[in-house]
Amino acid sequence: MTWFELIKQVVRVPETAAYYGLHVSRNGMACCPFHDDRHPSMKLNERYFYCFGCGATGDVIDLVAMLFGLSSYEAAKKLAHDFGIDPDKPPAAIALPKPERPLLRAYRQDEVRCLRVLCDYLHLLESWKVQYTPKTPEDVLDDRFVEACQMLDYVEYLADLLIAAELEQRVKIVEMLNKDGLIAGLEERLERLKKEEVTHEEKQAA
Repeated sequence: MTWFELIKQVVRVPETAAYYGLHVSRNGMACCPFHDDRHPSMKLNERYFYCFGCGATGDVIDLVAMLFGLSSYEAAKKLAHDFGIDPDKPPAAIALPKPERPLLRAYRQDEVRCLRVLCDYLHLLESWKVQYTPKTPEDVLDDRFVEACQMLDYVEYLADLLIAAELEQRVKIVEMLNKDGLIAGLEERLERLKKEEVTHEEKQAA
């Protein structure tokens, strides 16, 4: 196990955020320090964080590096110093988590992919809800506005569970999202919409 891996195994993201002055609620939410965040939009899991507002994400070393403008190496040194971790005298082997099994590692890759796609979709829905809100009662409802109204709460709920729920529940959600290619289809749709938006902007600029 490398020094970086040791620190990430021993030091949790929520306790690190709280140690450096962030107020972390019981459900693991905090105001993001990386943008003007008046309402908590950053979710802190044991191993990583994600801001639904600005998209900032990473592990505990990334968090400290971003907070203090440090390199990853400097951030790791700071964590080791502040949390009393001696790289030459790691905690007793019994205190360290067992090595991840290949299946669990593969699952976590799927989990990260699902979370990324859900968060991208969530941001799109938030944008649609604002952009296509009807201006008058007589306006015909845009399909994108309707989709945003129908899906926003559900997608946010799923993303929240993938960040904060117990492993067993997260596994079930990932299985559900991957069933029949649901997450792959959504990922493909998001990529297509992104390309269409770029093409539209290029035409307007021409």
